[in-house]
Amino acid sequence: MTSVGDAAPALSLTAHDRSTWSLADHAGQRVVVAFYPAAFTGVCTKEMCTFTEAMATLGEANATVVGISVDAPFSNAAFADANGIGFPLLSDVHREACTAWGVALDDFVIPGYTVSQRAVFVVEADGTVGWAWVAENPGQEPDYDAVIAHCAQ
Repeated sequence: MTSVGDAAPALSLTAHDRSTWSLADHAGQRVVVAFYPAAFTGVCTKEMCTFTEAMATLGEANATVVGISVDAPFSNAAFADANGIGFPLLSDVHREACTAWGVALDDFVIPGYTVSQRAVFVVEADGTVGWAWVAENPGQEPDYDAVIAHCAQ
């Protein structure tokens, strides 16, 4: 699993608007990378909406937010539209990002189905991971205040 102090693994995925979003394009900026298991589920909806509500505060700290799931771009677009999510939701349909970051969760709900564990990483301006959290189970939410406090430092 990616840990504090590690260089953040590369990210280049299709966003919900079908554009390509790359971590390299955000060098020099803090990026909150929030992996979530599945669009339209209760905890995932609450998490993405909470990060949307925190965007002004995070923006003041020169931080941007991106969400990542294994859902297709159209599912993520419908999820963003239905919930007013104000940041890119990336599609990791080939499980490359969740594998590279060490947060793949196998056998989710049905045997053989792999999703992202719920996890949050703060990538610092220099490309290293400055804050990391991985849920023990998909029903757990991150400590949003801790993420915001880290970014405000």
